[in-house]
Amino acid sequence: MQNAQLWRALGRNTLISILLFGVLFCLLWLAEVLFPNVTLLKWDDAAWVVGIPASVIGVAYILTIRDPQNYTGFFAGIIMSILLGVQFILQGSLDSTFLYFFVFIPFQLMSIYKWSRSKSDGGASFEPKFLDMPRLWLSIAICIAITAGDYLLQTYAFQHNSLTDNIAIKLFNGLLISSSFLANYWLIYRKNDAWIYWALYSVAGIGLFILVGNIFSIVLFSFFLVINSMAGVAWIRNTKPENMGWVRGLNTK
Repeated sequence: MQNAQLWRALGRNTLISILLFGVLFCLLWLAEVLFPNVTLLKWDDAAWVVGIPASVIGVAYILTIRDPQNYTGFFAGIIMSILLGVQFILQGSLDSTFLYFFVFIPFQLMSIYKWSRSKSDGGASFEPKFLDMPRLWLSIAICIAITAGDYLLQTYAFQHNSLTDNIAIKLFNGLLISSSFLANYWLIYRKNDAWIYWALYSVAGIGLFILVGNIFSIVLFSFFLVINSMAGVAWIRNTKPENMGWVRGLNTK
């Protein structure tokens, strides 16, 4: 019975996501009608079209795991990752393709295992927590290292230019990868810090698509920022004082 309720919540959140994107697409279509020189909906772009169901399912995924007891959202997360992997193949972004197929999907499978097992055990020992201070700094160092590694990869393997070319675009792209990697990883262990990285992911996406002039993706990542922030606040409200980790450490100084 309890599992049935979790699956119903996933179905309900999927319907909410479809409704939200329906409203969003209506507004974008209206903007195109009012401003004929502006193109927001690119139905002739295969990668863009694949990204639509990926985004709809992705929002359902986030809305569902906003409840730190509902592991069913990760099944939607796996479908989202497959679709995004296909999208990045079509866009020729091999670093992102590798991450979605060979890192994020395994992470989400691990999350299903950990969350569902804690549910069957009562979940008392598996509550939302912040990282402790040493792991916070380790996480930040990993984020910087992945961003720097992706910067070098883009420079020498993909774009074949110099380190001083397209600096902002490379940095934002690297932050997209590093922040989404850490967000997916810390979700496995129900760490509130995952939502900080999801927020960073959204901000990096907004910055990247401002630079490349993709208005639709700017709107989409702004939408993600709101959804991710709402989920993060919901988790923090479910966090006990003894689980505040590095946040509690800041308050004692």
